[in-house]
Amino acid sequence: MPMPRAFPIRLAVPPACALLLAAAGPLAAQVPDAAPAAAQPARAAAPQAGAPAPLTLQEAIALAQEHGHTARAARAAHEAARYRDHAFRDRLLPQLSLAGTVPSYNRSIVQVLQVDTATGNAVTLFQPQAQTTTSLSLQLSQTLPLTGGSLFLSSSLTRLALSGQGALQTWSSTPVTVGLRQDIFRPNVAGWDRREQNVEIEEQERSYRRAMEDVAVQTTGLFFAAYAARKNLDNALANVGVNDTLYRLNTGRFQVGRIGENDLLQSQLALLRARTSLDAARLEFERATAQLRLALGLPADRPLEVAVTPAVPELEPDTARAVAEALRNAVTVSDVALADVQARRRVTEAQLADGVGATLQASYGYNATAPSMHLAYQNLLEARTFSLGVELPLWQWGAHGAGVKAAEADRDRVADQSALALEQLALDAKFAALNLSQARRNVALLTVSDSVAGKRFEVAYNRYVIGKINIGDLYIAQQEKDAALVQFVGGLGDYWLAYYRLRQVTLFDFEAGRPLR
Repeated sequence: MPMPRAFPIRLAVPPACALLLAAAGPLAAQVPDAAPAAAQPARAAAPQAGAPAPLTLQEAIALAQEHGHTARAARAAHEAARYRDHAFRDRLLPQLSLAGTVPSYNRSIVQVLQVDTATGNAVTLFQPQAQTTTSLSLQLSQTLPLTGGSLFLSSSLTRLALSGQGALQTWSSTPVTVGLRQDIFRPNVAGWDRREQNVEIEEQERSYRRAMEDVAVQTTGLFFAAYAARKNLDNALANVGVNDTLYRLNTGRFQVGRIGENDLLQSQLALLRARTSLDAARLEFERATAQLRLALGLPADRPLEVAVTPAVPELEPDTARAVAEALRNAVTVSDVALADVQARRRVTEAQLADGVGATLQASYGYNATAPSMHLAYQNLLEARTFSLGVELPLWQWGAHGAGVKAAEADRDRVADQSALALEQLALDAKFAALNLSQARRNVALLTVSDSVAGKRFEVAYNRYVIGKINIGDLYIAQQEKDAALVQFVGGLGDYWLAYYRLRQVTLFDFEAGRPLR
């Protein structure tokens, strides 16, 4: 959204003041920066040769979203979420793993059962024995998302060596085994994990876009705080010049008896207050500029000027469109969807986890054993396993039913909170659109008000110089001029804050007519 580079700050001092200041050089020199501010209209500082050009609001937001600490933290969180999603998706693919024991050694005295040849009775002897076991297995496994079971294909080889009495060496191979493990009447953990992850990654994407809009809103506030401080400083400089000129003018009038001492003292007090306001304005300008520079990620020694145009986009967002886009794009929608999935998962787990259940395990393959490795792959025999474990709780003192009721109550709580969150989101979007329309109308009114107040002060000043009004009326006009300037700058800031808050709530660009990406 293009904006003009800058606009001149309106005339703060009437031309007659410049002539008076030019004739009062020695006294004006006592007021730092007073003569230049009063001798010409206060304007946005022009960039010096080699200095960076003044930043527009959009340029400042782009800088903050690229280099600001908050934006970089949001970008890092977004990248972490995407990597976690990649890791989750990768774990759903077939997993190949290699495991082994190389080797396992055990030397100890073991019990050996033998038959006494003389008596024919069995006797137990304790014999020293050293055992070395080496094994290696390769397994390809796949989680079944639809059922939550696990299918695997494996191959293994084991070597067993015994030393001592009855020393031997043997190899055992399982060239191929296909197996399945499946829980029955139990929660499908893999399926629920997949549902949650699908919602979470969408929530993370929307959270990142919301974080960027949060940066835009924060930067807008700091940008107009710096701009208001700059305008206030320029106005304070002009006021010091005006009040210094008036004080010197009234001093001359008092000496010739044209005004009373009270008017002179009032003029002197106004000058002292103007100088105090100037010091405060300088400090506030430095603070606001430093705060903006920090938000933009700029070095502390970099010059920084801001440029603002009084023109604002002719944007009249429709409240129904704002509500519809918010309910389609906002982070709250994903948060509600995630909370719903998690609540339904807890209910399912409560219903199935402690109830009747079974575990099915089955495998089919081939294996063999031989005294040497190359013979262990010959004369293969079938290897089959099958088991069905059943768990049937008989009495739980009502724990299962209470757990289900608690999960269902939590689900109802989440449903009510979600409905409230969506209704609140709709209200926020509606009033964000209305607030933007109101802010645009306020800018138009405050622009006229600022111009009128400036003209009124100019007229009042010229009339006071020629002795047509009293000094009290002049200071009232000056105060109204200052207040109108503050309101005008605040109105501009309020408009752009409303503009970016509408984007923040809806995650929709109403000027471009498309969702934020």
